[in-house]
Amino acid sequence: MSKKVTELVEELAKPIVDSLQLVLEDVEYVKEGAQWYLRVFIDKPDGIDLDDCQAVSEQLEEVLDKLDPIPNSYILEVSSPGIERPLKKPEHFQRFAGSKVLVKTFAPIDGKKEFIGQLQGINDNMVSVEIDGKEMMISLDKIASAKLMVEF
Repeated sequence: MSKKVTELVEELAKPIVDSLQLVLEDVEYVKEGAQWYLRVFIDKPDGIDLDDCQAVSEQLEEVLDKLDPIPNSYILEVSSPGIERPLKKPEHFQRFAGSKVLVKTFAPIDGKKEFIGQLQGINDNMVSVEIDGKEMMISLDKIASAKLMVEF
């Protein structure tokens, strides 16, 4: 069910987010303990603020209350994907080319399941990461998780 909910909420949230000149990064619908959470992650080039989150939350809440498409009660959270944001969609891998990333795979590749390197981009669902001066190509469907890494 959570897959259908996320797809539906993406469709409902996209026009709201677009109208505010923001980017819809991701939607999650997860159960934590006894409570369901609907999380909508938004961004813009210079970063979002509380007013952006509030505007999206209020407009989306109004649409969701009117249509009532989610059978369970849930908590709606609208926020930034954060500084070590997850990379899930092909456009994320393209947009953050040049950034340091941590990629975890479902199965070992050359005996390893974790790779840290410089994201080079994505082409034909193959993610390119430069690790110690060598290019490594990892198929998108082999990636369990990927996120930006921040160096201080």
